[in-house]
Formats: sequence, C-alpha cells, structure tokens
Amino acid sequence: MKRGFAVAGAVVALAIPGVSVAQAGGEHSPGSASGVGTAKAVAFHDDMRKLWEDHIIWTRLAIVSFAGGLPDFDVTAARLLRNQEHIGNAIKPYYGRRAGNSLTTLLKEHIGGAVDLLTAAKAGDDAGLASAKRAWYANGREIARFLNRASPRFLPLASTRRLMRGHLDQTLVEATHLLSGDYGAGIRDFDLIHRHILAMADAISGAIIKQFPGRFR
Repeated sequence: MKRGFAVAGAVVALAIPGVSVAQAGGEHSPGSASGVGTAKAVAFHDDMRKLWEDHIIWTRLAIVSFAGGLPDFDVTAARLLRNQEHIGNAIKPYYGRRAGNSLTTLLKEHIGGAVDLLTAAKAGDDAGLASAKRAWYANGREIARFLNRASPRFLPLASTRRLMRGHLDQTLVEATHLLSGDYGAGIRDFDLIHRHILAMADAISGAIIKQFPGRFR
C-alpha cells in the first residue's frame, strides 16, 4: 500500500447558500441555469459546467497516472493545464484579458500545488507534505478572493471560500484513496466531487449572468 495524504476525517459536507440539491447534482435541464431561461444564459451555464467538469476529470486522470507511475502522466498533466487556460479565457469577455490571465495563473498554481502534494505523499515526506498542503490551501483562498473581487455582490467571500475549500478537501480525500489503492472509495469520492464542482460552476456562471444581464438577453 502506498502512503496516502495526512488528511484528518472524511469529506467535509458543505452547505452552499443559494444552491439547491438539484443544482448540485448531475441532473440538468435547460431551464435550470440560475433561473434564467434565455438561450445565451443556458449556453453559458452549460459551458461553465463543462469547463469545471473537465477540471475534475483531468485532475483525476492525472492522479491515477501519477499513483500508478504511468507513462501518460506528462501529457495528461499538460491537458489539465490547458483546461486552466480555458477557464481563464471563459471570463475574459466579462472581466477582461488581464483578469482572465490572472485566473489562469492562479489555477495553474493550483495544479502545480497538487503535484507537489502528490510527490510528497508518494515519497512519504511528511514535512514536505505539510508545507505543500499549506501552500495549496493558501492558493485556494487566493482563488476565492479573486472571484469575490470580480463579483463582490454575487460571489460573497465567505461562500466562495467554502466552495473552494470544499473542492480542495474532496480532492485530497480522493487522492488519498487512489494513492492507497482504495479504488472503490475513490469512485465514491469522485461522485461527491462531481456534484460539488457543478455547484461551484453554477455559482460562477450565475454570478456573471446576474452581473452582466445585458449580455445574456
């Protein structure tokens, strides 16, 4: 058994204000885009979901490749990094090129921090793991602050921090199970991660739709 992450407890169940059970789940119908029924709003809502689904899918594939020492890790990680560019590009029409590039940079740091965590965990480096974990969560708080500054009215800092913290907590638990060979638990983890990331995507797209209503008529 490979050494797992030093993560205390199980996945944290987070109550996300304004997100219904249906929104947090995998089911979706065209009218569920934050209650906004225009075709542009629904398309943007669905595109944002796809971007963040790609984020968790390629993250999982990278963890599996890393844990198994598979030869596709580098190309998988490269595809994961491109996803961070896609997410940054998605907000450029609303917040500008500089903001989009800044978000991409923060998200690439998020991925780099995850690699640092995996490397320390697989090596059994407790000190390195603790340091990497502190840096990773600090980066998560920076991402939450960035989103809040972009849309202070519709992405309150406290709820945005909970969303990001939930994503980090769940990913750590998933990585722990995959590194330790508990693949059944890893599958259950991914189901939770999927529901949570859809809630996070919906919060971001919903905020942008509300902040720029004229762009979605």
